[in-house]
Amino acid sequence: MQMTSENSIEVTAFTWPTGFYSDATHAGLKEAQDDMGWLYSQVPASAAGVYTTNQFQAAPTKLTKATINRQYQLQAVIVNSGNANSCNGSQGETDALMMQSLAANKLQIDQQLVAVASTGVIGEPLPMAKIKTGISQLALSQSAGITQAVLTTDTHSKTITVKCLIDQQLVTITGFCKGSGMIHPNMATMLGFVTTDAAIDGQHLQELLSTTVDETFNQITVDGDTSTNDMVMVMANGMAGNKPLTQNSDDYPTFVQAFKRVLTHLAQEIAGDGEGASKLVEVNVTGAFNHLEAQQVAKAIVGSNLVKAMIFGADANWGRVMQAIGQTTAHVDINGVSVSINGMQLVKNSVAAIVDDHKVSASLNNKQVSIAVDLNAGVAEGTAWGCDLTYKYVQINASYRS
Repeated sequence: MQMTSENSIEVTAFTWPTGFYSDATHAGLKEAQDDMGWLYSQVPASAAGVYTTNQFQAAPTKLTKATINRQYQLQAVIVNSGNANSCNGSQGETDALMMQSLAANKLQIDQQLVAVASTGVIGEPLPMAKIKTGISQLALSQSAGITQAVLTTDTHSKTITVKCLIDQQLVTITGFCKGSGMIHPNMATMLGFVTTDAAIDGQHLQELLSTTVDETFNQITVDGDTSTNDMVMVMANGMAGNKPLTQNSDDYPTFVQAFKRVLTHLAQEIAGDGEGASKLVEVNVTGAFNHLEAQQVAKAIVGSNLVKAMIFGADANWGRVMQAIGQTTAHVDINGVSVSINGMQLVKNSVAAIVDDHKVSASLNNKQVSIAVDLNAGVAEGTAWGCDLTYKYVQINASYRS
């Protein structure tokens, strides 16, 4: 692939970065589909992570956080779906450590270089016999099967590969995630994995991940619930051959842009695949007092159940957007707010604008809905993503275990 400095970032077909391998298998935690997998780097990689803020943080989440924080290094990640290994007391912690040990032994690497991630039903003991069998079946391949094995109620895998030029070396960043319900991030709420062959120090990587998550995964909401297990982690093994990136590197802005593109895409994929969702909703706020308030208002709108129901019903009831704005503590020009839906202005100076309601309602049947809000209180901007609230969401979650 030819790249120039004018066109140095490109989204490509899914592929693992240099030196990364993976595999997936059906261990029997779910009825039929693959439910276990791993990622492996040929060499120890710089690592970073962000984690759920739920007080009942699951055993694998706590273990992975401690493992990464030890030296900001990983070489492998072992993942299962179908069981969250959450709220299982000391037995859950023992089982998470056993998963870590079994994967390390199979790969013949240091146990302290293995992260563990689990997702699924909370409060059921992890069936360790199945876990052991599953790990014994895993091999090193270029398979993308892990992107399916990690899914729960998702309707499809969520992946992206981006390539860019860093220090005249071709760098690959590949990410995948799962997330459909129980999505309302505080730091992160989902399982997300990003791999890259770029060279970057672990602490620089941690700073970049934390900052980028605030602009991407922290700006999505499906149902207002934060899970016990969720995390986003990154591994960077340096095998692209570039000079280690720092904030002073000439190509650092390019890497940041490519990295943010990966996380933004995955965040949008989760929002659009919310449980039972039929529409992806994007809210863009302008005229805010500061960026934090712009983000706050955007997320309040996209997270409002009344707004979500309005969008599902294709009802141009803009009052629901106004109430969502008013519930925040953001600075607002009470007499100067504007609201548009799909490019059609419904509110001007905080009162109804002349608009064809039937045309707006018809546009709300689109698969993607855009809401634009001007708070007229400053110059800052912010964006958030979510989905509509459908009958299907209740059906899915009323019988999640059955």
